[in-house]
Amino acid sequence: MIPDSPIGPGIGPIGPGIGEGLPGDGRRTRRPAAPPQYVLTEDTPVYVISVAAELSGLHPQTLRQYDRLGLVCPDRTAGRGRRYSARDIQQLREVQRLSQDEGINLAGIKRIIELENQVTALQSRITELVDSLEGAATALQQREAAVHASYRRDLVPYQPPTQSSALVVWRPKR
Repeated sequence: MIPDSPIGPGIGPIGPGIGEGLPGDGRRTRRPAAPPQYVLTEDTPVYVISVAAELSGLHPQTLRQYDRLGLVCPDRTAGRGRRYSARDIQQLREVQRLSQDEGINLAGIKRIIELENQVTALQSRITELVDSLEGAATALQQREAAVHASYRRDLVPYQPPTQSSALVVWRPKR
């Protein structure tokens, strides 16, 4: 049970977070139940069209038009309702900026978005190839080290002749 606080009855302590007592206050508080296994990222579609319109500063009809043109493609619910992610909101703002500030038409904006997506895909492919190349180089170094470790150590090392040694040339008789 949460004790009464100066704010009002049943309001918990103001402190580090929900379910955490103040350090050193001696009170033991119950931790809240673990949250559901949802991981919210910037690609998680959570905003309905009215909220997305408000966050982006655009009219909902504009968002529908951008969806029809393929500029911003929100996810759909089972009932075909649009759900926008934080990345979609960011892209809506960028489309608006390019249109209003730069004077680029919607076809040009669509092409810019396609090229940016292509650059991103190529950058991730380069990263993938570099990782693969580094893995192959590591494997090659390990194999080379294994070969060097397998050398016989009982071989006599070669010592070049010194100046005082004589050189004998053998010529077979004819």
